[in-house]
Amino acid sequence: MDELELVVFDMAGTTVEDRGQVPAAFVAALASQGIAVTSEQIKGVRGSSKREALRQFIPVGPAQAQRADDAYATFQSHLAHLYTTEGVRAIAGAPDVFRFLRERGVRVALNTGFDRGMTELLLTALGWNDGLVDGVVCGDDVAQGRPAPYLIFRAMERTGATDVHKVANVGDTTLDLLAGHHAGVGWNIGVLSGAHSRQMMEAMPHTHLLASVVELMGLWKVV
Repeated sequence: MDELELVVFDMAGTTVEDRGQVPAAFVAALASQGIAVTSEQIKGVRGSSKREALRQFIPVGPAQAQRADDAYATFQSHLAHLYTTEGVRAIAGAPDVFRFLRERGVRVALNTGFDRGMTELLLTALGWNDGLVDGVVCGDDVAQGRPAPYLIFRAMERTGATDVHKVANVGDTTLDLLAGHHAGVGWNIGVLSGAHSRQMMEAMPHTHLLASVVELMGLWKVV
């Protein structure tokens, strides 16, 4: 596995089970601003920075920034409540994949459209903040979220990876795959365990489509 330095994983839907909490929080946040959205509209922004995604639905005007901030605060509160009451579970086998890679000298990073506070809530609930991964990059760590490549580049910086062609990007949304494409990663891998269907993912630039992250161990045994 000398060709591989770093694997950058998305969280919700890729390494963390997505049981509808994020879409529900989006609906509640926008409803607090008198805005109704469809499931298809929400699906279209999955994988992006949550603050940026909410802003897209707020009408342009003098109060847009404040309304977006208020909606984001509602989103955070609602999602934290759902995660606290319903619990947080890893995608089956995800921690095993992290260990498999790190035991072979490959660094592991998580990247997410959540801000640092929500991410820490998830990491604590999962028990992942005890050195299981080498770095975590959040939506508020970069100037622009997906499909921009900056989350991946920041993950490289955090973990000391220097060759983007030796980096793999793994995610469950079309924006994950676009970000990996824009970053120029060596492996741009979609998983079908989260937000977007095979049909949607197949239409995006990718090197592999897998049922879940567990299949990575089989993929890289032959790399």
